[in-house]
Formats: sequence, C-alpha cells, structure tokens
Amino acid sequence: MAHYVMLSTLTDEGRKTLKKNPERLQEVNKEVEAMGAKILVQYAMLGEYDFVTIMEAPDNMTIARISVELGSRGTMHAVTMAAISVDEFIGSLK
Repeated sequence: MAHYVMLSTLTDEGRKTLKKNPERLQEVNKEVEAMGAKILVQYAMLGEYDFVTIMEAPDNMTIARISVELGSRGTMHAVTMAAISVDEFIGSLK
C-alpha cells in the first residue's frame, strides 16, 4: 500500500462543527477508512495547518476520491501528497 500525507485546515464552518461536536473528527476518520484508506497517525497542529494525517491507501485514485469528498463538504481544505519511505527511495536509486 502507498503512503500519503494530508495537511488540512478547517474552514469557519469546520471550526464551528468541531467546537460543537469534537467527536466528529473521529467520525470523519471512520468515513475515510470506509472509503478505502487506513489512517496510520493524525496530529492536531499549531500553525498554518490544523491537522496532519498520515494514511495508507491502495492507490492515488482512492486518495483523490477521499480528498474530493472531504473538500466538497465545505468544512476543510486539504493538501495531499504521496510519501515514499527513505528505504524505497534509496532502493530506486540503485
């Protein structure tokens, strides 16, 4: 499975939703897993982004679909990047 890093920021609507129902974050994570990704780790951040989520998924199309679905809700914006382990990267250079 491939790995992905999602950096996300909440919109005003997203902040209101999370303040009213903090467990919503875990509910969304379950929805993401139902769409085909596995969340390996997630952190709330201080700074430019509100959350960083490291996920595993079978392919780019799965992550693209998840990104569009989450973004279409109007509660967050995300930047999603494919991640390559250092060992895989070094192996590809040999």
